[in-house]
Amino acid sequence: MRFRGSVEATAVVLGAVILACVFTLPYILHFNDAGRLDTNDGRWSIWVVSWVAHALTTDPRQLFNANIFYPHTNALAFSEGNIVEGVIGAPVWRLTKNPYTTHNFIFLAAFAQSFIATYYLVRRLTGDRWAAVICGVMYAYCPFAFIRQAHIQLLMIGFLPWVMLCWHRFLDRTSIARAIELGVVMALTGLACAYYGIFAGGMIAIASIWFAISRQRWKDIRYWAMVGVAAVVCVGVIAPFFLPYVQMQESTGFQRTLSGQYSANLGGWLLSSAWAHRWWAPYLTNPSEGIFPGILAIVLGVSGARVMLRSQLRDVAWYYIGLAIFTFWITLGPAAGLYTLLYNTVPVFSFLRAPTRAGIVVTLCLVVLSAPAMVAIMQRRGAKAAGSILLLLACADLYRAPLRMREAPPLSDVHRMLASLPRGPVIELPYWATSIEFHRHAEYMLLSTAHWQPLINGYSDHIPQDFRDNATTLANFPSRESFAILEKMQARYAVLHMDLMPAAATAELARRLDVDYAGYLKPLEKDGNVWLYEIVAWPR
Repeated sequence: MRFRGSVEATAVVLGAVILACVFTLPYILHFNDAGRLDTNDGRWSIWVVSWVAHALTTDPRQLFNANIFYPHTNALAFSEGNIVEGVIGAPVWRLTKNPYTTHNFIFLAAFAQSFIATYYLVRRLTGDRWAAVICGVMYAYCPFAFIRQAHIQLLMIGFLPWVMLCWHRFLDRTSIARAIELGVVMALTGLACAYYGIFAGGMIAIASIWFAISRQRWKDIRYWAMVGVAAVVCVGVIAPFFLPYVQMQESTGFQRTLSGQYSANLGGWLLSSAWAHRWWAPYLTNPSEGIFPGILAIVLGVSGARVMLRSQLRDVAWYYIGLAIFTFWITLGPAAGLYTLLYNTVPVFSFLRAPTRAGIVVTLCLVVLSAPAMVAIMQRRGAKAAGSILLLLACADLYRAPLRMREAPPLSDVHRMLASLPRGPVIELPYWATSIEFHRHAEYMLLSTAHWQPLINGYSDHIPQDFRDNATTLANFPSRESFAILEKMQARYAVLHMDLMPAAATAELARRLDVDYAGYLKPLEKDGNVWLYEIVAWPR
């Protein structure tokens, strides 16, 4: 029995890897030299997983002291930490020191893990392998994931079915071992993506209450004790990583405002980039973030709910139906009321700004509910033939490749040299000085993966106020005012990307660098349009 389980697990993992490579083409073809470099959120994602992997393989104590926004400490907590992603990528980073290889490994692993977790969740609920495979494809490659390709943390959707798998295992045999398992997986979900950690906590809270009622366990002291154990384990694992965020929030006052900007609407619920659906996008009116579950998920999910309601899993059906309705309501944002209520009563909701992202829970519910419909179809039509057709339909419904990516430009000798120079804060210019341009600092963050010197530049969800205050002055470097700010920071190196400067200003800038401030700036390297100087003195 154990041997058969091992063979099945091996087949599932290999199948998941192959599917990930095929559905995400051309990622496997540009594994070492490309990524979502057409967006600075994509550059940020590559930087953050590389930083976490670097910190974990050098000095884990410095994990949250990311090399951005110098001299600020705790800078990783200015945005999503991506701890789990960094753990996954750490061995690859250790072997390659390549940010693209590290990120793309995590990227493919996220899709594979989503398939595997969904497979085993559906397999446990239905006992049918064909249905499990089809549901794995329907969930792992749903439109929600592809629309969020540039945000590595939002691709960690596989943790949600994993949490539900642990819950059903816990419900079937309520033991301390399974309570610990549930708590650990819930914690990993939160460390992979804060949104999904909050969603998972809500899913398990609702499940605990619902199944206590439906299975007459509300008076079962052991049941509630084990639920408590799971909660304590989850909080215990996640607390050390969550504390820096609490400290950041207390020190900066950072909080998401209650806004309807990222609320779902009908257009968002229909928006998809899959080839089978994208044709209707021009007909949608002002769609929000895309959260379309897929045609097959909707049709079979509704049909499967009716089948499951007539089975012994009636209470399971009602749970997923109720959860789908509840989270659909959340996606509608403050105007619909429920999100506002949760924002005002559940403290962690102040970290969230995009209620649309709860739409992935709706997709998961529809996929799980679709499984009984598949089983019924395969029983009537023949398992292999019907299963093959359903699998092809699922692939045709969701296929999106080729995905957008761009090859990385050659790394300049300047950034290679920085890796060999004594440690010192670096400023890269042009220094983007307006809020609408702040995201461009992510270009320098990605380049910093070649040397990991402290970087005065930075881009994150939270932008420190002194960064905003100093930006305009630093943008005019070299000047006496900018030197005064950099002296307080003990800046040591300045990198200038001359090709990013206005063409009319480069001659004047070169004169200021090499004539007016020649006594304060020592040229170290000029690689084409990228120039490196060491700050050797401060003007008085």
